[in-house]
Amino acid sequence: MKKLLTAIIAMLMISALILTACSNANVAASKDEATSALSATSAPSATSASSATSAPSATSAPSAATAETAASAESIFRDPYATENRYDIPASMFEKQSGVDYGRLDKDMTYYSTVAGDDKQVNVLLPAGFDESRVYPVMYVVHGFDANHNSHVGTDSYLTLLYGNMLNEGLTVPMILVGIDMYTDKLADKEEKTFRELRYIYDKVIDEIKIDLMPFIEQTYPVSTERKDTAVAGVSEGGAKSLCIGFNWLDEFGWIGGFAPDANVIPTGDDPSNYWFDPYMQEFPQPNESNTPYYVYMAVGSEDPWNIDCTFLYRDKLNEIGVKNQTDYAQGYGHDSEFWGQCYYNFLAKVFQPAD
Repeated sequence: MKKLLTAIIAMLMISALILTACSNANVAASKDEATSALSATSAPSATSASSATSAPSATSAPSAATAETAASAESIFRDPYATENRYDIPASMFEKQSGVDYGRLDKDMTYYSTVAGDDKQVNVLLPAGFDESRVYPVMYVVHGFDANHNSHVGTDSYLTLLYGNMLNEGLTVPMILVGIDMYTDKLADKEEKTFRELRYIYDKVIDEIKIDLMPFIEQTYPVSTERKDTAVAGVSEGGAKSLCIGFNWLDEFGWIGGFAPDANVIPTGDDPSNYWFDPYMQEFPQPNESNTPYYVYMAVGSEDPWNIDCTFLYRDKLNEIGVKNQTDYAQGYGHDSEFWGQCYYNFLAKVFQPAD
């Protein structure tokens, strides 16, 4: 009997050991699967295409929502991230050419701005062959500090000529360009404003563009109201405002360009009591599945005296939240219209381009 009981106890102990081993194996397998799943969703990957002069580093993989929206965008548009941007565009692209139709410029179009409490003006460039029965994509162009709506979209301005030449050569698509004025206050007081006052007056255009300007443009011209057909781009202070506009109104803007953007979009580590560095927002809003940008393009010249560090900070912060962007460091360029022209060439060559 004792031998029988001993045998039974031994068998029970062996069974217990087997069950424990199986349980431990299942736990280890579950941990391995969880680790693999985590790696698959959070492993760093390239989120910014390299420029001809620099390959920006990536710090975070796109979120699942970003990836899904990007996949959807690929079925509609040519992938803007698939090619590097150019910074060798010849001067002839910014000059008036014989036989080229540069479209129609509606200058100083006046509308009432409830945000400014006064009338404001914009310039509107209609493409060659403009057809009122057709619906066009639209790009809002934002000037730099102490400038106005004539600075880029004006009579024979570099951007007006560049767009006409590119459209003539089939390098961009028919669209309507709107040169906006960031000054959003009583116009009669403009000449008395200090740079500090102007900085905060310019901030008001971030809401004003949505509240007052876009409704005016949509009522006056045959533009699409869909975000896939709406872009915003600007330079310097206008580059900062373009980032603020695009990310504050993600449901309205699908294409965002900020060229050597100033250091007042998000905190940069500089003294915020200095109005140049006082951030408009504390962080970039996180896009969701339905409003992830189709393209975010930033660039800064290697000879820029002010905005190199903040441009790369914006890149890194967007990477951290999984927002794909193309951020270039262009060798030999400063903070001037020569560089703006190169950037606008790249942006115009990629926005709204239908898939092949």
